[in-house]
Amino acid sequence: MATTSRFFRDPPGSFFLFGPRGTGKSTWLNANYPNAVRVDLLDPESQRLYQARPERLRELVAGHPAARDIVIDEIQKAPALLDVVQQLVETDRQRRFILTGSSARKLRRGAANLLAGRLVQAEMHPFMAAELGAAFSLPRALNIGLVPLVWTAPDPAATLRAYAGLYLREEVQAEALVRNIGAFARFLEAISFSHGSLLNLAEVARECQVGRKTVEGYLGILEDLLLSFRIPVFTRRAKRQLVAHDKFYYFDAGVYRSLRPAGPLDRPEAIEGLALEGLIAQHLRAWIAYRAAGEQLFYWRTKSGSEVDFIVYGPDTFAAWEVKRAARVHEGDLRALKAFRADYPEATLALLYLGADRLAMDGIAVIPCEAFLQQLGVEGLAKP
Repeated sequence: MATTSRFFRDPPGSFFLFGPRGTGKSTWLNANYPNAVRVDLLDPESQRLYQARPERLRELVAGHPAARDIVIDEIQKAPALLDVVQQLVETDRQRRFILTGSSARKLRRGAANLLAGRLVQAEMHPFMAAELGAAFSLPRALNIGLVPLVWTAPDPAATLRAYAGLYLREEVQAEALVRNIGAFARFLEAISFSHGSLLNLAEVARECQVGRKTVEGYLGILEDLLLSFRIPVFTRRAKRQLVAHDKFYYFDAGVYRSLRPAGPLDRPEAIEGLALEGLIAQHLRAWIAYRAAGEQLFYWRTKSGSEVDFIVYGPDTFAAWEVKRAARVHEGDLRALKAFRADYPEATLALLYLGADRLAMDGIAVIPCEAFLQQLGVEGLAKP
């Protein structure tokens, strides 16, 4: 992980760096800020010290007059530090404060004023295929995902199996985010069936045997822990009746695979198809975040059933992608993209598939998934 060049670029000035556990935030900061003064709040002793006396940070900074960069890892473990950081940011313009976090839950109240403008928000995502270059393997990515902690582990499968437990143990249970940890663990499995699908909270609640309001709260926790995201339907200049529900995704294809129960009635190709769709989603999401050019990620689905998996819309981008887990493409596979083109002739269209050849069918580009993912790191994101 230390030798993999990342596309993430730090914004000017002080900033928050959010990202799920294991996405490489600390590794990147160690490589790019080797002389920074560091506070690691995952260390139990440091956590106790700064929870008890947040003003200790002011003393630490004063004790390093030559230091220009101050890094505080996992700031959500001691949110009272935010008040001290705010004062230091306002009074000491010569220093740069970088605060990392793998949970936004405790920061929502305490950091509201900081998040409103004093500190920029940035995000670290799992590896992108183009960051890994020749080391990227699509079958491996579909199986274990692209979380750097997992990808670089000596035993990736075991690390992936333990990943969700890390959050259950160190975030959900330790921070008393839910009363019933067993019900939340069932929720993590139940909502995995919604990965890549329309989000139906009532159905998830029935599966978990808890109330809908409880499931809404659990989903909020999942999103605050940065473990999932939703994609809204694209409604601009809509000419057809569209569905209203968001689509749900776990943030990484491997995490989805680790949480999705599989049995004799589950078709492996269906699970892998949703993993492939999620892998494309997480790449587009990372690409949008790292470009920071104002694009947004959507999907498009009419009430009659036509669906395009991903729409990226922004000041300079309007593109639509359909994902197929197949090595061959037929005319019928282009039906949804053609319907979208009829409504939005301005959009660039492509179908992503598991074949090896680039094709053009009825004015629509047909691109191998692996080639698309490798290309996504090149266009607009030049490697250093």
